[in-house]
Amino acid sequence: MIRILFFCLIVGQAVAQTVAQPKAKSSAQQVRDEMQESAQAFLQTLSPEQRQKATFPLDDAERFNWHFVPRERKGLPLKQMTPEQRQAAMAMLKTGLSQQGYDKATSIIDMENVLRVIDNRPPNDTYRDPENYSFTIFGDPSTKNPWSWRIEGHHLSLQFMSVTGRVIAQTPTFFGSNPGILKYDPSMADKRMGDPRVSDLPQKGREILKQETEQAFALLKTLNPDQRKKAVLAAVAYPEMVTSNKRSAVLEKMDGLMLSEMTADQRKLFLGLLQVYLNNYRITLANQQMAKLQKTGLDSLRFGWAGDLTPELGEGKGWYYRIHGPTILIEYDNTQTNANHIHTVVRDLTNDFGEDLLREHYRTTAHGKP
Repeated sequence: MIRILFFCLIVGQAVAQTVAQPKAKSSAQQVRDEMQESAQAFLQTLSPEQRQKATFPLDDAERFNWHFVPRERKGLPLKQMTPEQRQAAMAMLKTGLSQQGYDKATSIIDMENVLRVIDNRPPNDTYRDPENYSFTIFGDPSTKNPWSWRIEGHHLSLQFMSVTGRVIAQTPTFFGSNPGILKYDPSMADKRMGDPRVSDLPQKGREILKQETEQAFALLKTLNPDQRKKAVLAAVAYPEMVTSNKRSAVLEKMDGLMLSEMTADQRKLFLGLLQVYLNNYRITLANQQMAKLQKTGLDSLRFGWAGDLTPELGEGKGWYYRIHGPTILIEYDNTQTNANHIHTVVRDLTNDFGEDLLREHYRTTAHGKP
C-alpha cells in the first residue's frame, strides 16, 4: 500500500506540531529576522560535510542555475537530512510563504509519490522522488551582508534574498503540477499497470493549481469579442512557458488586453488572478510586490491568452496565459501530458535574482562588495 502523506514521509508529524505559524501581519524587519534565524538554525544542524554541500558564496554562478525538471541538483537534498534537519529546513520555508504557498509547495513535493505510481516505477525510485528537493544557502545569514537561499526540485523553485535590511520575494518563482488534476480511474490503472498501490491513492480529484486555472477562465469568459481579439495572442497554445528557465526573462513586446481596457468587474477578476500568485508569499512580501506594481501603474498590466478557450483539463486541449507589465511577467502553461500538466512562473523583469537591489546595495554601501 503506497503511503502518500507528505508529512509522514518527509518531515513527520512534528512539523505540524512544533513549527509556529508566521504572524499574519509581520513587518519587513520581523520577516528578515525570522528568515535569518531559521537559516542559521538550519545550518547549525548540519555536519561540516553537509554544510559544504548546502552553502555557496553569494556571487557563485550556481545561484542562477535554476530549473523545474527532475535532475541532479547541488545543495543538500531532503534525502540526505536527518528528521531534525528536515524539520529545520521546512521551518525556513515557512518564513517566506503564506499558508497557501506552503501548502502548494508541500503538495507539489508529495505529488512525486503519485507520479511514481502513474509511471509504474518502484517505491524506491529516485527519478520520481519526494526527497529529491534541495536546500541551498548563498552567502552567510549570520552577517549583515546580503544573502540568499533556495529550495528546488521537480516543479518547484523558490528563492529569497535578504538585502538592504529587508527580505525581498525573489524571483524566479516556479510552481508546477503533473497531473494538473488527478482524474484517472484507479481500478483501470490497477489493470493497466498491475500495481495494487494505485487503488490506495487518496489523491483522485486533487488539483494543486486550481485557482490559477479557474480564475483565468473566469476572466476570459467575460471578455467581449473586441476584447478577446486583443487578449488572444495565438489560436494554439505555446508548448512551454515562453521564458522557460532562461537566465533573464525577456519578451520582445507586451501584447494582450490592458487592465485599463477592462470593465470594473473584469478588473476585479484580473486583480484577483494576480493576487493568487502574490498570495503564495508571506503577506509582507506579497505587499512589497503589489506596491511595486502600483508604483509603475496597474493599468499598464496586460492579460494575454493562447490556445483553447474551454477549461477541460486532461482533454488534450492546451492553453497558455500571461500577465505582463513593465516590471512583472507571470506565465501559465498547460499543454504537456495531454494538457494535464501545468507550469507557472513569476519573473521580476527588473529584479530577477534580486540583482537590481544587490547592485544598488553595493553602489551605496561604503564597504562595497564583500
